[in-house]
Amino acid sequence: MAIRFRAANADDVASLVALDSVAATDDGSRRQAIHRWVSAGDTRVAEIDGEVVGYCVVEENFFDQAFVTMVMVAPRARGHGVGAGLLDDAQRRRRTEKIFTSTNLSNHPMQRLLARSGWRSAGIVYGLDEGDPELFFLGPER
Repeated sequence: MAIRFRAANADDVASLVALDSVAATDDGSRRQAIHRWVSAGDTRVAEIDGEVVGYCVVEENFFDQAFVTMVMVAPRARGHGVGAGLLDDAQRRRRTEKIFTSTNLSNHPMQRLLARSGWRSAGIVYGLDEGDPELFFLGPER
């Protein structure tokens, strides 16, 4: 199964919203964020056989460093290297010296993905999500 990575475009927005578990249940704010990320050119998609199965958003607003704002993989495509591929794509394409990301303490699958992909702990912030601290990670060096 070959995974292809490419820049997202406006035609992908509906597919990204459909595969995003948060967009299906929130007040519309994730849909708005997806529109914004795609419009800004911050989003890459993963495709298998022409079907969008994941996306990754990288912004350069974290102390002038790259920051993986979002990685989302369709449930049916998880465990097939899509998330790792998106992180690797972000790592290779970054234009800054460093790249960071974060995830909640409760998000064990993302923590395992980051560990397998060579990311290392960079700190913790309390108070963003009540009772679920945010763990920060630094990507591997090039």
